[in-house]
Amino acid sequence: MDPILSNHFLALPRPDILVGPPAGVADTTTLAAHDFDVDNRTGFMPPQSPVARLPSEWEPWEKCLDEALAAKLELGDKGGVDQETRQRAERWRATVRDLPILPITELKKSEVLLRRAHHVLGWIMHFYIHSLAPDARIVIPAPITLPQLQVSAQLQLPPVLTYSDDVLYNWAPSTPLADPENDIPTIDNLRCQTLFTGTKDEEEFYLTSSRMELYGVNALELMRSMMDEAFVGDGIAARRITGYLLRLADVIKQLKTMLLDVRKGCDPDVFYHQVRPWFRGEDSDPNGRKWIWEGIEQDSTLSQPTELSGPSAGQSSLVHALDVFLGVDKYSHDASLTGTSSSFVSTPLVPSPIPAVKSAFLARMQSYMPRHHRNFLNHLANNPRPLRSMVTTWATKNPALLEAYNIAVTALKEFRDGHMIIVTQYIIAPARRRVAEVLSGEANEKPLKGTGGTELVRFLKGVRDQTKGALMEGPTKV
Repeated sequence: MDPILSNHFLALPRPDILVGPPAGVADTTTLAAHDFDVDNRTGFMPPQSPVARLPSEWEPWEKCLDEALAAKLELGDKGGVDQETRQRAERWRATVRDLPILPITELKKSEVLLRRAHHVLGWIMHFYIHSLAPDARIVIPAPITLPQLQVSAQLQLPPVLTYSDDVLYNWAPSTPLADPENDIPTIDNLRCQTLFTGTKDEEEFYLTSSRMELYGVNALELMRSMMDEAFVGDGIAARRITGYLLRLADVIKQLKTMLLDVRKGCDPDVFYHQVRPWFRGEDSDPNGRKWIWEGIEQDSTLSQPTELSGPSAGQSSLVHALDVFLGVDKYSHDASLTGTSSSFVSTPLVPSPIPAVKSAFLARMQSYMPRHHRNFLNHLANNPRPLRSMVTTWATKNPALLEAYNIAVTALKEFRDGHMIIVTQYIIAPARRRVAEVLSGEANEKPLKGTGGTELVRFLKGVRDQTKGALMEGPTKV
């Protein structure tokens, strides 16, 4: 494959205000005009280990997180927890309430430090909320509310844990690198920095996505090659794109295999009962509790958060990039797929009288991505020569191109089949077993929700079926 040109968007510098851009290169970290924070070796994953600890000025946050991890906090709605364990959790929560309200002024000078702050504050907040009793009011203390909302505003992210906190910026090499400044992460040399449970099951759950992100750079490279060929737009380019699409289909198939490999190291029951509840955002609280942000009135620039879903695979920029590049997003991001019940009560023939309460779920999940990655997706979406249009134009002259395109779309649909398999094994089956052990019939009253607040089964089936709808018929078919 041809090497990436030095001025190509995939070869531009990543945001790191601590180091700054190379000499003679404009600093685009603020405007993000051309800097998409995508590395041509690691994709959406950073090529160097994320910061493992904030400077001493913010040590109280780091110490607080250390204490939460050392205390081995239990979920507040877990049965059979003894009184001493609950008291230990309350003692830790008291230390959170007693934290000083630390300014973030100096953090604003560094993108990487802001990311670490979002990670640490988010983890503390989730520990605090989900160690509370299920009937307790959720009041986030001011020492967390203010910096978390301020940091989130700087990063243009919701003030809740996201996929990037758990996956993109939650890793380190499992064995020391020979040259930490230049060596990049590899699929077989990763560990997690922070875990709720400390279990290998939780770590494997995160690292499965990390490995997929690293392998996904192959998809990004093929996209680049196809975009370059599309600008030429002749018959030779069409033949080359045909080959690239077949290779892209193979990459997507491998991503599905890697996704299913989570079963080798993560037990479904451990995940469902011990790990998954820590992720929940306000949108997926089983008791419908609202999060109260204590002290928000102390900063007039802050506003009440409206996006409070937890981490979700729907926040992976890699999968969105595949959707957008193949033109499948017009289907998978359909406005009807909001992930809420009102998004499934209408059909093209019988429109619902109930207006949708949220925008399309996958489109909404882009607000949970690092802002540079959102810019990357916008770049793909605004490609003046979109792949799907080119396939349509060339379908008669080059049926092999149309076939290759459909093979790639089918691979993406099958990837979502794989996601359905994992959801069935890791969420649906454990949930049914739990209901059977406790009460009968309750599962029919409360649809299973994803950590992002979606009505899980119906939403995933809808996205999968819409993806299949992106397949194109040949010109001779009726």
